[in-house]
Parts: sequence; C-alpha cells; structure tokens
Amino acid sequence: MNVSAPFIRRPIATSLIMFGVGVFGLLSYRALPVSDLPNVDFPTLNVGAGLPGADPGTMGSAVASPLERQFTTIAGIDEMTSSSSTGSSNVTLQFDLGRDIDSAAVDVETAISAVMPLLPAGMPAPPSFRKFNPADQPIMFLGLTSDVVPMYVLDDYAETMIAPRISMIGGVSQVQVQGAQKYAVRVQVDPNKLHAESIGINEVNQALQNWNVNLPTGQLFGEDATYNIQAGGQLMDADAFKPVVVAFRHGAPVRLDQLAHVVDNVEDNKNASWLYTKAGARRAINLQVMKQPGSNTIAVTDAVRSLLPAFQSQLPPSVHLTIRGDRSRNIREAFTDIQWTMALTLALVVAVIFAFLHSGSATVIPALALPFSILGTFSVMTLVGYTLDNLSMMALILSIGFVVDDAIVMLENIVRHIEHGEQPFEAALKGSEEIGFTILSMTISLAAVFIPILFMSGILGRLFREFAVTITAAILISGVVSVTLTPTLCSRFIRADRLHAKGRFARFMERQFARMFRGYEWSLGVVLRHRPVMLAVFAGVLAATVAMFGIVPKGFIPDQDNDSLNVMVQAAQGTSYYEMVGNVGRIASIINANPYVDSFFASTGGGFGSMNMARFNLQLAPRRSRPLSAAEIAQQIRPQLLRFPGFRAFVSLPPAIQIGGRMGNSSYSLTVQSADTTILYAWAKRLEAAIAELPVVQDVSDDMQMQSPRVNLVIDRDRAAALGLNASEIESSLYDGFGPQWSSTIYGRAAQYKVLLELDPQYQQDAGSLDKLAFKTSGGALVPFESIVKRQESVGPQTVNHVGELPAVSISFGLRPGVSLGAAVDRVNRAAAAMLPATVTTAFQGSAKTFQQSMQNLSLLLFVAIGVVYIVLGMLYESYVHPITILSGLPSAGLGALITLYLFGNELNIYSFVGLVMLVGIVKKNAIMQIDFALEAERRHGKTPADAIYEGWAGCSCRS
Repeated sequence: MNVSAPFIRRPIATSLIMFGVGVFGLLSYRALPVSDLPNVDFPTLNVGAGLPGADPGTMGSAVASPLERQFTTIAGIDEMTSSSSTGSSNVTLQFDLGRDIDSAAVDVETAISAVMPLLPAGMPAPPSFRKFNPADQPIMFLGLTSDVVPMYVLDDYAETMIAPRISMIGGVSQVQVQGAQKYAVRVQVDPNKLHAESIGINEVNQALQNWNVNLPTGQLFGEDATYNIQAGGQLMDADAFKPVVVAFRHGAPVRLDQLAHVVDNVEDNKNASWLYTKAGARRAINLQVMKQPGSNTIAVTDAVRSLLPAFQSQLPPSVHLTIRGDRSRNIREAFTDIQWTMALTLALVVAVIFAFLHSGSATVIPALALPFSILGTFSVMTLVGYTLDNLSMMALILSIGFVVDDAIVMLENIVRHIEHGEQPFEAALKGSEEIGFTILSMTISLAAVFIPILFMSGILGRLFREFAVTITAAILISGVVSVTLTPTLCSRFIRADRLHAKGRFARFMERQFARMFRGYEWSLGVVLRHRPVMLAVFAGVLAATVAMFGIVPKGFIPDQDNDSLNVMVQAAQGTSYYEMVGNVGRIASIINANPYVDSFFASTGGGFGSMNMARFNLQLAPRRSRPLSAAEIAQQIRPQLLRFPGFRAFVSLPPAIQIGGRMGNSSYSLTVQSADTTILYAWAKRLEAAIAELPVVQDVSDDMQMQSPRVNLVIDRDRAAALGLNASEIESSLYDGFGPQWSSTIYGRAAQYKVLLELDPQYQQDAGSLDKLAFKTSGGALVPFESIVKRQESVGPQTVNHVGELPAVSISFGLRPGVSLGAAVDRVNRAAAAMLPATVTTAFQGSAKTFQQSMQNLSLLLFVAIGVVYIVLGMLYESYVHPITILSGLPSAGLGALITLYLFGNELNIYSFVGLVMLVGIVKKNAIMQIDFALEAERRHGKTPADAIYEGWAGCSCRS
C-alpha cells in the first residue's frame, strides 16, 4: 500500500492542506505566550496563625504542633514544614503534583475547623490559609521613592493606587508590596506621667477605644426628606487624638497629649527598605509584579510599562516610580537569540542539503518540510496550552535536524529512480512506495524515544513534558509532510536534465564525497572481515561507557545568569534593628562600589524575617555589557563582605526554579531531625561545622537560632491576687506597653489604619524599662511592676522549626566554583553518616532532594527509552534481532558524548541527559536506513548478510 499515492495524484488538495497548516501555524505562533520556563504549578498551601506576644516555643508546641498533627490526616501531602517565631506560626503544606489544589484547600479548611478546640483560647482569629506557588518569581520590580513625602504616604500610593491598578492587567496574578510602611497613629506613653496622674496604661487603651468610634447612628424620616445622622466619632490623624480626655483629676481633664507623644507614624517602624543606585540611596517602597500561570511575560510587562506615564502624572512631582528590574528583558534577549539560532540552523541545514544534492529545486523540496513541521507544531502547542519558553524552543531547534531527514530520504529514493530513466510522476509513485516503510519506521521509533519522558513524575516530568510533546509533534508532523508534500513536489518539479547539469562546485563536492566513500568502503571491508575483533571492541566500548557514566560529574539545573543576585546577611542573635540598619549601610557601600551592579533593593527588620536578618536583591548590568558572569560577580563580592565581624553574608544566584517552600541562606539544604531536641541541637551544630570544612561547599549556615536574648517574668501570684490583680490583667498591660497594642481603627476613604499604644521608645530599650510600668487595680490603686513581678534575663529560641511533626534544623550550603551538585551531595552524605548517631536522621530538601530523585529516575528513563524503541522496532520489523542490530551503535555514541562532557568540564545535568535520550534517536535513524537497504538486498537478491550490509551501506550512502 502506497500512502503517498493519493497525495501525488491530487497536488492541489495537498497544497491546500499544507497552506492550511501554515496559516493556522502562523496564527498559533502569534497567540502563544512567551515565558522563560514551562508552567510548574506546585499545589502548595501556607497556613498562618497568630497569638500576639507568645514566645516561639509556645507557638511551636501550642499552635504549630496541633495543626501539624491534624494535617497529617490529609491525603497527598508531599512535604510539611513549619516555622514559629514570636506571636506567629506558619505551616507550609506542599502536595503531590497530581493533587488538585482546590480539593486540598477544602481538606485543609476542614482540618483547621477540627483542631480549633485544641488551640489556645487567646488567639484573636482562627488560622487562615492561602495558595501560593514556590516556583513563582516576580517578573517586574518597581521602586517608589521620594525625598520629601513621608514613607506612609508613599505606601498609601503603592497600596491604594498603583498595586490595585496593575493587578487588573490581564495576566497579572498579584502585586506584592515589599517594605510596606502603612500609616498608623502611635500613642507613645510616658510611664512617669502616668504615675504622676495615677493613671494606668489600660485606661489609656480604653479611652482610645471609646473616643474613636465609627458606629451607625440612624436616620431621620421627614415628610419631605430623609436625613442620615453622622455623629463625627471618627478621629483621622494624630492631631485629632491629642485632645482626647483620658481621665479627670482634681476636676480637670487629663488629655492624651499630656501623657504621651501622639505621632503620625507607621504600623511597623522596625522595618526599612532602601533603593540603591549609583547616585545614592533612598528609602523606598518596592512593588513586585507576579504573573498568572500561562500568561505572556513580555505582554504583561509591556502592559505594566504602558501604565507608568499615567501613574507618574497622578503622583506628586516629588514622588518617583521607577523600574528596578524587568525579567522580560532577559526573556526578550533569549527569545531573539533562539529565533536567530533557528534561522541559522535552518540556513545551515539547507546549505548542507544543497552541498550534497547540487540542485536548487531538489534542495527546496526537503527544506519545505522544515517550516511546515514547525508551523504545525505551533498549532499543537496552542491546543495543549504550552508556551514559547527555553525548553519548547530548544525542542524546536533540535527538531530541525530531525524533521528534514525523512524528506531527504524520500527525495533521494525518488531521484534515484529518475536518474535510472523513469518519469518524475512514476518515479514519485514507485520511490515513495519503496521508502514509505522506512520513513514510517524512522518517524514512529524516533517519536517513541520521547514517550518515557511523558510519564516522568515530579518536577522533572512537569518541566520536560512540554519538551517531549513539542519535539514529538514536530517529528510526527515531519513524517506526514515527508509522505505527502515531498513526493508531490518531486513528481512536479524534479527534472532529470537539471540533476545531470552539474557546475564546478557540484563536481568538487562529488569528488570529495567519492574520496570519503572509498575510505569508508575500505574500513567497512576491514571491519566485516574481523567480526570477532569488533565484537570484543563493542564489549569494551560498552564497559567504558558504563564506567564513564560513573566518572562524569552529575548536576541538576544549571545556574542561569538572569542579571540578578541575592545577598542574605545574618547578624548575631539579638542584634537590634538599629544596628542592622548600620550593617545594611556598610554592606551597601561595598556592593554599590562594584561596577557591574546597576541597582539593588535592601531591606531589614520586621515583616521580612528575623530582626537580625537583612536581604539585598541586586540588579546587574545586562549580560552583554559586562565581561563577568553573575556567578563570577558573586565570587567577587563574597570575600569583600566576609571581612566584617559581627555578621555573615551569603551571596547566591536566584534559582532557575524554586523547589520547596522552605528557603535558606544558600541554594541547597540538608534537614537534620531527632525527637530529642537536646540531641538534635547539639549534633546539628557539629554537623554544620563538619560540612563547613568540606572543600566542595561554601556559605554553610543553619536556621537554628536558640540564643536570642529573653526576659523571663515571674509573677508573684499570691501578692498580685491580694492587690486585686490577675495574670490576664498583668500580661494585657504589658502588651499595652510593649506590644504595641492595636487599640483602635481609623476608617479612611480607601483603607483602614491602626491606632497603636506603646510606651515611649526611650522606655523600651532594656529590661530595666519594665520597672517603669504600673498596673491599675479595679479599686483604682496603682501597683508598681517590681512589687509583683520579678524579671530574669536569659536566652531562648528566636524561631522553632519543624519538618513533618518533628523538630528540625536546616543546614544550607552552596557549591564552590567548578563543583557539581552530585559531588557535594555525596560528600555531605558521607560526612553525616560518619558522625551522626542513629537517633539523628538527615534528608535533603528542595533542589538537592529533587536532584537525588532525578538521578535515579533519569537513569531508569534512559533504559526505558531504549526498551520502548526496541519494542517499536521489533513490532515494525517483526524481529527480535534487527532492533538489537539497529541499537548496537548506542554504546559508542554514548561514550563519545560522555567523554566530550568530561573533557570540556561540563556536568551531566537534566539538559545533557535529554541529549543522551536524543542520541538514541539519532543513532537509530542512521541504522534503520542501513538495515532497510541490507534487508532489501538480502531478500530480493539473495545476498549473504555480510554482502547485504555492505551493499546496504552503499545504497544508503550514495545514488547509483
């Protein structure tokens, strides 16, 4: 049966089909979104719970642990981690990639409802949860700065005008405001003045609640009109709060400004962010634009940019909105490079075809298979919701070398018949019938190589499924084009006289090809005469390939230079906010002096993490304009930051894709666990020291912070009860003074703002300030702090971390230059196994964990791919032996690939592993043609196997 015959006989129908493929392909190309990587949506939920004033240990045992125990009943949880700090606990639940996130959210909501009776009664609100994707990264950074306008006004612009408007753009999921400085009125009470007037701080709190109200007051219904009653109980700023009457003493009112400084301020005044440029530093509000999965990064950033002039016209002249970073810039450059690479690859392929065919018309015919195969693939990508990203475009570039092969084979066979004197139409019919099975074998078996990738699980499956589907679609469409369009064009446009009219270049190429032919003909004869020797060589090559596979360094996802760096700074536990501000300035001066750093955003304080932490997000100059890579710049900055005592700095490249919901100071992390916290904390420190001494890692740190300064208060319960006080009243008053206490709410036109009560900052500096506080009893008497409470200074945990339900310590580490992840993982594993007792266990998390899993899965994948190809070839040839013959060239090809990686200092990562899988297809395609010609010679002409393979090689190497 000749599949090509109907298309050869109906050229107009064939041309219209190809025209339709081309038109829909162009439309699909314009509709495809552009991104850097395929969409990887981790089903992840973050559960947050708050208990104001509770220490980290209490939050870990009384809040996080009950939640974790309840969450373990939910099916499909892949990883559960928690972090508890003062007043808050966060539990991160990462589910299997196959779990539906909406279904998981229902299960989490049910679990929270079930555990509520077990949680502390003083929680102001039940735990809440939200969906988030750890793999999401901002696509654009905006900085809002001013030298005149207060920070809370900038924050108001950001949160009420800019962020909501950008969030409305199609493709934007959310806009995160970093370094928020939301407006608040702070009432900073002087305890000495409270004593003088015999007023308790709880009375101040009650006055703020009573005199700032926004309650409904009703309506008046007259005969002619209806009136709304507005009482004016709402106070809007600090000046309005100052005259509030707190109490009456000696017949005169005691107003709020007589007892406290009432100031317009911000909710979190221990939080600061700066935008640094070469011109200097400014306090700033940072906005991070996040895109929706599957949206076009370039289109979204263009839409955001188009709004900036409108924003700037609405903002005061002293307020500046600038773009600090734009990931679409790298995507645009990469996409342009990919387009040029595709065009160059296409040109080279066409040039090679012309060099061997010596005919313009004969060159154009197989070359047309390229655009139609690529355009058809665009249509398939649109139907399945893929994007134009690094992996799908890599698949298209690699497919260019494949899609033209089938058309060339078809063309060569038809041309062979024309050169034997047949007419083009008859030659097309006869040649297509002869070669149809060969093309079918090559196409189906090549597509089968990528079938195992479709069934890969986990993150690698999500990443490479798009690659596999794209390249498989291109291969299958090229096979269709080769048996439809190619023979049709050959029957109409190939002429024998043009094939024989050879110019000087054609004759030169023929002579060179003849020399190659004679050389290989001689070598093939030698090989066929010494078959036992070749079998021994084959066995040696196979053994060398296996050995080389163990020698080549193993990696995961290579670092990408996205023109950005992260710097994490960790000072000693208990370091004050004010000292961290100074540290930020010293570090910033070093970073800003680097000529390749364009700008950066620095932040420290509350709302970011621990008080002793600071983070810097560096935007580098474009890669084309700097001689050093981002990794080299990181190595340049790192030693400059390590010379300062009192803190540690960790420099890292942003990961290509964030895996896992728990982030450390460096790219990779090892979790240490034990049921006994004393044993855990002791051995975790020893293991960290041992890992830090390994020559393959750098930037080693842990998240164990157990030495944070703490003031323990012991209440004399009997004395307090005798004076008319209880523990609840005492702790409430303490939180009023040092919380700060959220006493009241201001309802503005576009947002709500807090009124915060606290002691004057000068009375919040050390433990001695507690003695300034006094408690007001129900009888009206003031009880001094020191009379019923004793204080003891000690240390305690700053954070309490769990993995699963067990206490855990995470040790983070980075790789030294030139070290593979596989080597580092092996050395870390050996160090842990050599020193830890059986009661302490370790496990890698995030990227390192996925790397371990991927090395096992990818090795299996390679064998499965070979097995699938064997099955397909066995079915096509109805033979157990021929597939083995076809695949016998794999060891030598694999050995060459592995040696090349080793010699050029490259590692075997997930990208190069895909190259090995493709190698199976390349070797197999060449062997199929030889086997088909050899089988033809053996069956039709009665040749011996040796003579058949010799003649078969000649038949598929040149035209007779």
